[in-house]
Amino acid sequence: MSNYLLTGAAGFIGHRVVEFLLQHGDQVFGIDNLNNAYDVRLKNYRLEKLQKYKGFTFLEFDIAEKDNLTSIYEFIPKNISAVINLAAWAGVRKSLKDPWVYVDTNITGTLNMLELCRQRNIPKFVLASSSSLYGESSQPPFKETDDTNHPLQPYAASKLGAEAMAYAYHHLFDIDITVLRYFTVYGPAGRPDMAMFRFCKWISEGDPVTIFGDGEQSRGFTYLDDIAHGTILSLKPLGFEVINLGGHEVITLNQLIQMLEERVGKKAKVIHQPLHAADVQTNQADISKAVDLLCWHPEINLEQGITCLVAWYNEERSWVREIDTE
Repeated sequence: MSNYLLTGAAGFIGHRVVEFLLQHGDQVFGIDNLNNAYDVRLKNYRLEKLQKYKGFTFLEFDIAEKDNLTSIYEFIPKNISAVINLAAWAGVRKSLKDPWVYVDTNITGTLNMLELCRQRNIPKFVLASSSSLYGESSQPPFKETDDTNHPLQPYAASKLGAEAMAYAYHHLFDIDITVLRYFTVYGPAGRPDMAMFRFCKWISEGDPVTIFGDGEQSRGFTYLDDIAHGTILSLKPLGFEVINLGGHEVITLNQLIQMLEERVGKKAKVIHQPLHAADVQTNQADISKAVDLLCWHPEINLEQGITCLVAWYNEERSWVREIDTE
């Protein structure tokens, strides 16, 4: 049994990582500020699932608040095996409206958690990064060695800054650090601003499905459970590594809509808008490094994963249908 500190515990990926660790018998000290990046009912729904486990302890806290870090020091025991830093402000387009909050959480928050590792001699740090770093300067499938020095949005820039800070702390203080560049993740209780949730809701409720561009832009999708398992595998000692996680199964948005139509049992009312400047045409990962270093192999294909997503939506529809997708 190990003790872990996980930030972003009520988040989409975070809550599933916590759940798997708890089921393994580990103790998890979860932190989340339950911010309003999207409807907090989704975060409370995830958090309520975790609070049923005896091994879970929760602190509502903003990791960007340096002056209040004593709250975390008092919250966690001395024998923490790793910090899994999944707390972040995510979303490409939203970062254009308020880039400051992205810098606060994604860069300053990461710095604060790295400093916690230094001061408390915590040997392992896992950082959630993003495939958004690859932009348009590389050819898919993206490799970890591809250019990431030309971020197209403040969100990607903030993640690049977090990665740089992580490397500095590895170099200076010999903290074992794994940076995970997550690609498009989907599944039950997902982020409502992402395509899977949006399209599922819009088709289910008969709302217009807005597509920016012609719908032929493609994304590499990976189911939540596979991502959570990969995150846990990255807790092994690796020195300093940047690893793509996800994005292995690529389809166009038009194909995604068709798959959802078949499972929902309704035809989508598609509306096309001009392609957004912050969007990329494709997003596909080379996962050979994850296979080699983590022995990670995604097990849930799109057919299974989308079926699970639609089933969850139908089961929770009484309140999920009210979630804002903007």
